[in-house]
Amino acid sequence: MADIIQLLPDSVANQIAAGEVIQRPASVVKELMENAIDAGASSVKVVVKDAGKTSIQVIDDGHGMSPTDARLAFERHSTSKIRQADDLFSIRTMGFRGEALASIAAIAHVELKSRKPDDEVGTRLRIEGSQVQEQEPVQTPAGSNFVVRNLFYNVPARRKFLKKNTTELNHLIREFRQIALARPDIGFSLSHNNTLLFKLDPENFGKRIVDVFGEVIRETITPIASDTRIVRIKGYIGHPDKAKKRGGEQFFFVNQRYMKNPYLHKAIMDAYEKIIPQGSVPAYFIHLEVPSESLDVNIHPTKTEVKFEDQQAVWQILHAAVRETLGKNHMTPMLDFDQQGNIGIPTPTGNKQVGPPTIEVNPHYNPFEDEQPGGGQKDAPGDGQPGNDELRGNQQLEGDFAGSSAPRNNQNFNWQDLYDDFEHNSGQSVIRIASGAGKPEGEPREEPGKTFFQFKEKYIITPVKSGMMVIHQQRAHRRILYEHYMKTHQEKSRVIQKELYPEVIELNNSDYNLLEQLQEDLKKVGLDLELVEGNAVKVLGVPAEADRQSPRSMIESLLEAYAREKDFGETLKQSLALSLARATSIDSGRVLEEEEMRVLVDKLFASESPNYTPDGKKIVAFIKTEDFDKMF
Repeated sequence: MADIIQLLPDSVANQIAAGEVIQRPASVVKELMENAIDAGASSVKVVVKDAGKTSIQVIDDGHGMSPTDARLAFERHSTSKIRQADDLFSIRTMGFRGEALASIAAIAHVELKSRKPDDEVGTRLRIEGSQVQEQEPVQTPAGSNFVVRNLFYNVPARRKFLKKNTTELNHLIREFRQIALARPDIGFSLSHNNTLLFKLDPENFGKRIVDVFGEVIRETITPIASDTRIVRIKGYIGHPDKAKKRGGEQFFFVNQRYMKNPYLHKAIMDAYEKIIPQGSVPAYFIHLEVPSESLDVNIHPTKTEVKFEDQQAVWQILHAAVRETLGKNHMTPMLDFDQQGNIGIPTPTGNKQVGPPTIEVNPHYNPFEDEQPGGGQKDAPGDGQPGNDELRGNQQLEGDFAGSSAPRNNQNFNWQDLYDDFEHNSGQSVIRIASGAGKPEGEPREEPGKTFFQFKEKYIITPVKSGMMVIHQQRAHRRILYEHYMKTHQEKSRVIQKELYPEVIELNNSDYNLLEQLQEDLKKVGLDLELVEGNAVKVLGVPAEADRQSPRSMIESLLEAYAREKDFGETLKQSLALSLARATSIDSGRVLEEEEMRVLVDKLFASESPNYTPDGKKIVAFIKTEDFDKMF
């Protein structure tokens, strides 16, 4: 029987390794930028076409490579940072695995031009599918110039699963921002299809944040700093009132390297507990400095996950630093007592002499006699006498209760009036769910499903034949709007509510770029935007269904929803319709009139799929009568 175990060819092994390291164009940008930083570059330029699917070019002014180094750099397990196993525990560089360039060369057409500053000429290397096609001397500036074309050209299955350009560009911008924020001392630029998206000069960390996210973030963050033997913390945290449901402005860096750490993220969220709305996330940009030997960065192929030697201590220090910063900047809730209904105590002015308060007693008071309207006694002497400042507080207290308490002599009080007021008070009307229960004889009985009751300003409850129907009002509205936007996207006629005073909203680069690409599709469903200079948009009109929502909150909700649902469905139309439905649907907590609930339920059950939202969440639930019976 023939042997069946064999060694894989290097080209196949490199393609397998590429599956771990190179997942999309953004991964190529990350690896090449990290290599440029390790090469000592003071300026890194990134140029991409078609979100990196067509070409990616990274140019740096670092140390460059000799002809031999340039050739060896594309071999597996080649690195300039590690000489022995102990070096793994003192790594302070970005890229070191020795598989990135080999993986990139296995699945793309790669061209490298590189020259060391002391050399007169550099070298040009061209590789396709791990095979060196050409190597020759060339005149080129000092540093390295990588060009990666036709990514995944020989792995069609991988290329097929790349997302649309908008999605891939967002991933690419995210990787660019992470590296740019990690090293504010280095200049970076990013261009896409001949459009400059970022031009970042070397700056301090605070200025780099503003350059990346725009001037709008300047007034929403506060510095944080803490220096201990275990960890040194510096950076910025967001104001609690600016916390958003949409993530994207949360960054951790350790030893000038971006990292993901849910454990430390919880330390920050616990520090903000009860001072931000539930489900919201504050912005934070935090640099951590720890000894290299207490950090393990070689636990994930992309090196974005790290392990601390004493992670619990780092958690406690970070949590305390955030709480201290919030307290020092008066961003935590202040002790505030409710002043409503307090007794107004007069404050003495001038040289006026204030004597002790006196108590007036009516010796003829009979508690069994009727009182005057308002609770006052018939013969209470001294009431309302001018100049008696000492008694004004007591009079005010008496007035607060006057007219609100029940008469003391219940022989003259009609208890039926209390029930009548309870039934007919227009300010607090009661909608009974039970059909016809407790109604006077001869009055027509209510039919099930004709009465609606709002519970916790979140659910609509209505009786049905089998028991009780519970409807999630926000999800119901989302289903209705989704089908409406899908229909109006195909129709030429659309209802746009023009803004009398168009609002200008400042955005960061990535959000501005996203709205720029979605502008025409947004207009088809009623959101009319005009792009203005300075990464801002002017809202000229909104969908008629969003008349009660501010344009700013709608844009933020749209960006949040689109970021969360960007891979939903097969087309941009579906994704956009769901994002707009999320952005314009009524919020939980909004009080609805009975007629509004009736219309909402009617439209829901006229839709194609009333039981579930477009993203598969449940809208309608039933509680059977038998379940109620079991409770008793």
